[in-house]
Amino acid sequence: MFRKTKIVATLGPSSTSPEALEGMLKAGVNVVRINFSHGTAEEHTQRVRLVREIAARLGCDVGVMADLQGPKIRIGTFVEGKVHLNNGERFILDAHATSGDLNRVGLDYKELVNDVTEGDTLLLDDGRIELRVEDVRNSEVHCTVVHGGVLSNKKGINKLGGGLTAPALTAKDMEDIKTAVAFEADFIAVSFPKNGADMYMARELMRAAGGHAQMIAKVERTEAVRDLEDLLQACDGVMVARGDLAVEIGDAAVPAVQKKLIRMAREHNKLSITATQMMESMISSPVPTRAEVSDVANAVLDGTDAVMLSAETASGQFPIETVTAMARICVEAEKSAHITLDTDFLNRTFTRIDQSIAMAALFTAHHLKVKAIAALTESGSTALWMSRLNAGVPIIALTPQESTRRRLALYRDVSTLLLEANYVDRDALLADAERKLLEAGLVEVGDAIVITNGEPLGKPGGTNTMKIVRVGHGLDAPAAPKRKPRKTA
Repeated sequence: MFRKTKIVATLGPSSTSPEALEGMLKAGVNVVRINFSHGTAEEHTQRVRLVREIAARLGCDVGVMADLQGPKIRIGTFVEGKVHLNNGERFILDAHATSGDLNRVGLDYKELVNDVTEGDTLLLDDGRIELRVEDVRNSEVHCTVVHGGVLSNKKGINKLGGGLTAPALTAKDMEDIKTAVAFEADFIAVSFPKNGADMYMARELMRAAGGHAQMIAKVERTEAVRDLEDLLQACDGVMVARGDLAVEIGDAAVPAVQKKLIRMAREHNKLSITATQMMESMISSPVPTRAEVSDVANAVLDGTDAVMLSAETASGQFPIETVTAMARICVEAEKSAHITLDTDFLNRTFTRIDQSIAMAALFTAHHLKVKAIAALTESGSTALWMSRLNAGVPIIALTPQESTRRRLALYRDVSTLLLEANYVDRDALLADAERKLLEAGLVEVGDAIVITNGEPLGKPGGTNTMKIVRVGHGLDAPAAPKRKPRKTA
């Protein structure tokens, strides 16, 4: 069954074997996430190579997302590995301490002393521990424990309301970008960007390394939420990273931000990924909770391009079952998606010919109730624009570019087919497109479809033609000559 919403799965110890990877791809994974917070460059490169070998054997297009670690805003270590903090006790975060105890602990993030003042609230270990800043003395941040509990080594620190000045890109991230470019990552996710400038810097580093990946901004800082417009202008897509975001802005505020971000991404022709704890219980359970089912379904109904699995597939006991369950929930939720295409067109202006053709194809496909839209594309832009609105019609992107097919694996509503050649004859091109759709079982002879393409043929960003055809009527055209496809960015 055609599934509109895509699934991103994080790779880790539970999903490293060829058997596990093949099972996950068959179950419905569209993009694999390489988490640079763990593992070595060699391990990541080997995993990507294995994924692409299995995907090629299965005949599916799978994208690769490299997720940068970002700044390590963490405490240091304790002599005994952990301590128990009680409410009302005093506790010191000391930039110069080398080992921690019941009274103090060191800081990996030395600049914390410059970022906080009396009265600030610090949240440690994803908000499980709450400290109130009482005083800052040289290298020491003196705090009172508001909500205590067990605190162990290397737990993260967040400041309620934001304001930590740590840069989004570290020296490690810059090296990891080079690794991601080397294994030809299709997407690079930037952790903790504050604004568009952070994303522009990451993009320039990626380009300087020779890459062409799409840049995903992980929204997990208060500053990013305050300046979503600027962030969206500078990226290709956003990830609602609900873990750190919930700690910074408060967990009750996250659902509204999630909905707003998905809506804004679609309005700006950007991608959106909803992430963190979507199927958390399936780390150790073969079935999801009812709340998790509703969480995934609501993200689908909001229009997210993809839903993401983290520890569920990286270290969980049931990675294949988790993907299977998520795919099932997506398909069921999509049946209830409300089509508002006519109102979506109101107040929209189109300044580009190719974008106008994409919108005309959507409008026509919706009102004529055609079987599918076939977008013949080099760069994938036409398919992206079509996927921002829900016409209730499958979008099939046909392209000779392998990199384009892998990027399209993340686009909602879009599936891909390979065109093996560049074309010099339009009729042969359209006939081959019909043959591909028939061979894939996506249409039948006699079905009405909408086809978009560009003339002259083979020019990226040149979509300027829309045609409504009955499948089978153009199959008398000669097959197109097979030529080696041109490489494009």
